[in-house]
Amino acid sequence: MVCFSCISVNRKDVRDFDEEMPSRSIKSSGRSLGGKGGESNNQKGNVACSFTFKELALATQNFREANLIGEGGFGSVYKGRLESALVVAIKQLNLDGLQGNQEFIVEVLMLSLLHHKNLVNLIGYCTDGDQRLLVYEFMPMGSLENHLFDLEPGKKPLSWSTRLKIAAGAAHGLEYLHCEANPPVIYRDLKSSNILLDNDFNPKLSDFGLAKLGPVGENTHVSTRVMGTYGYCAPEYAMSGKLTLKSDIYSLGVVLLELITGRKAYDSSRNPGEQNLVVWSRPFLKDRRKFVQMVDPLLNDQFSVRSLHHTVAITAMCIQEQANFRPIISDIVVALDYLVSQAESSDSQGGGSQTGKQTNQHKEN
Repeated sequence: MVCFSCISVNRKDVRDFDEEMPSRSIKSSGRSLGGKGGESNNQKGNVACSFTFKELALATQNFREANLIGEGGFGSVYKGRLESALVVAIKQLNLDGLQGNQEFIVEVLMLSLLHHKNLVNLIGYCTDGDQRLLVYEFMPMGSLENHLFDLEPGKKPLSWSTRLKIAAGAAHGLEYLHCEANPPVIYRDLKSSNILLDNDFNPKLSDFGLAKLGPVGENTHVSTRVMGTYGYCAPEYAMSGKLTLKSDIYSLGVVLLELITGRKAYDSSRNPGEQNLVVWSRPFLKDRRKFVQMVDPLLNDQFSVRSLHHTVAITAMCIQEQANFRPIISDIVVALDYLVSQAESSDSQGGGSQTGKQTNQHKEN
């Protein structure tokens, strides 16, 4: 293995993807790169290293199907065990896939410079021949998507307090990218499948191949080709290609809607008018008496109505059609942290909060 600084990067590939990246380096804004809460990913202790293809083939037992743990736009993801006995997740680039060598380079560069407890840790990469692989810390609970949608029989749904915890953690990761990286980084691909969970359901943002350096100085936006996942893209970005930090805020709002409702951002199996989650939610968001009707049935009314109302209010602000009306990430973090602390306090006291079922009973009486 060799350190990241030894990798030979084709400068033409970098320019083709983003002409400004070679001349714009990411640094901390007066703090260590670890930033707030970044102590779990110490920069010096987590330098991405280069692996040979043979090493990663051995780690995954020659990429056995039994070790396959996921598929995405990048390619296949395998669980592996390195020679050091460290268990890792290994993403292998599909050369015919939607994402290519340019996105691979961006991901390695971004995650080698950015370190925070709510960003996935890049352990290394492989650039043997035409092979392109990324090696990450293994997140044992998979993605948020795995715990929200199409649950297998007997699988326990996420509790309300756990959903808030995941939302707050994802927001902290986004805050680091927006406020502590300099220039700021626009994530551009925030979605439930890119939020990975550890054994305690602590979330980490993953998949930075579409990340973009944000505007600096008097610039208000970055113009770029429209990339991302349908249902999560901010309307102004989808229509004009003008990317801002507020584009990420919209995507976070969609994830919050998924956490509240248990519905996918876009679900073609649903009836017309219900397929796009944001469109479906609009009538409910306009009437606080209908908030409870939005809630994921799998919660079985086990949630605080007060907490729900606050969460819906945050969500509604995030998915405002006018980008200027959306809040900044720091304000969202403060609000979500407060809701998490309230939920934890309620849990420790045996759950004294009013539930959705209790509210409906009061209305009937």
